[in-house]
Amino acid sequence: MSGLFVTEARREGKPFLFAVAVIAALGGFLFGYDTGVISGALLYIAPELHASSFEQEAIVGALLLGAVGGAVMSGYLADAISRKWTKVISGTVYALAALACAFSQSAGELIAARFILGLSVGTASFVSPMYIAELSPKRIRGGLVSFNQLMIVTGILFAYIADFGLKGVGDNWRWMLGLGAVPGLALAIGMLAMPHSPRWLAERGREEEAREALERTHRAEDVDEEMTSIKDVASREGRLRDLLATPVRSMLVVGLALAIFQQIVGINTIIYYAPTILSFSGNSASSAIGQTVFIGVTNLVFTIVAILLLDRLGRRFFLLAGTIGLAIALAVLGAFFLSSTLQDSVSYLSLVALIVYIACFAIGLGPVFWLMISEIFPLELRGPAMAVCTVANWSFNFLISFTFLTLVDAIGKTATFWLYGVVAVIAVVFFALKVPETMGRSLEQIQEDVTGRKRRRRRTAPRTRHA
Repeated sequence: MSGLFVTEARREGKPFLFAVAVIAALGGFLFGYDTGVISGALLYIAPELHASSFEQEAIVGALLLGAVGGAVMSGYLADAISRKWTKVISGTVYALAALACAFSQSAGELIAARFILGLSVGTASFVSPMYIAELSPKRIRGGLVSFNQLMIVTGILFAYIADFGLKGVGDNWRWMLGLGAVPGLALAIGMLAMPHSPRWLAERGREEEAREALERTHRAEDVDEEMTSIKDVASREGRLRDLLATPVRSMLVVGLALAIFQQIVGINTIIYYAPTILSFSGNSASSAIGQTVFIGVTNLVFTIVAILLLDRLGRRFFLLAGTIGLAIALAVLGAFFLSSTLQDSVSYLSLVALIVYIACFAIGLGPVFWLMISEIFPLELRGPAMAVCTVANWSFNFLISFTFLTLVDAIGKTATFWLYGVVAVIAVVFFALKVPETMGRSLEQIQEDVTGRKRRRRRTAPRTRHA
């Protein structure tokens, strides 16, 4: 898959572009690695640190709460100290916090360390696609920005493999969490060799430096046009309060709905708690971690499928098909835990249901949410709009992940998965009625779909008088 991005960079005559995408997208890898690694580590953390169900949820949720704070801070930091230095600091903090997690001696210490880790993850996850987009030629911007999503699922897979490989090692969970320091350090060091964002430079009057940065990633004949575009967008950039204006308000509702539904269909209960869910059906910790690798591979493969086909079959097709598929998988998972007969005779059904669920998410809500919120908003409001949607996404990520074990204890496994399934059905109805197709369409056409109103067109010819 990386060959696709290398080819795109070579077509532009700028192989340095690939280095920019890889180093910057390590922010996505950090997010993916920590998302995946805690799922296996938690099985060993709980008995060693005597963590209750609430403390286990807090260990998972602390990172997400920190990520909300990181996402809120990231916009300010990216403007105040630059995208580049924000990512350098983010990588450094991640490396230190990963080591702090590894050396934690109590659940409280681990929760605090993971909160700091979350600040780094939230910042990197927001700034990474922004930085890549601002350094990429518009012809291949979509492909290079999607590399960040690919790195997220790659990070999840690497985490599952690390969990599997280290499960028999002494202090295994400490090694699992501590290994995160390696990509964190790679991000911090790698970003030192990267240029500043040309947009950030231009906004500070450093136009010659901005031009030099563009010359490293753009064809010579495109540099003047890109500089003009940067200045034009900067002069028209809106603020948060402008998001409440019509018709942007209607598009914000769609963006927020995509952000929230992506989480409340239960995706991160699967990512964070997959081994725990598999252990519910009688699997040992070791076996559950091994089976989780299949989930990680499925996530990566179907994300690649989505990236390759989203511009051919459209966003709505994958959004609707994927959400319908995961709703069915949740229904099957709930039925599995309801029936002891199924658990005895078809013990592998829970793994199959989880694999189908993750495949459907990987082609649908996973990539489509991030892609569509970059397409439905006017360019001058895209930054603040995406920030609002990102904060909402992280907030509901925290809410769902922090309540999963409590929900299972309160209403049972079957009711929990069926509840997520009902939410998925509601999401399908909303998507079918309210979410427009954005592939190959102008912003005006998208606005007409979202608001249900067509813009008035000025008359181009005088009325003819009839006698």
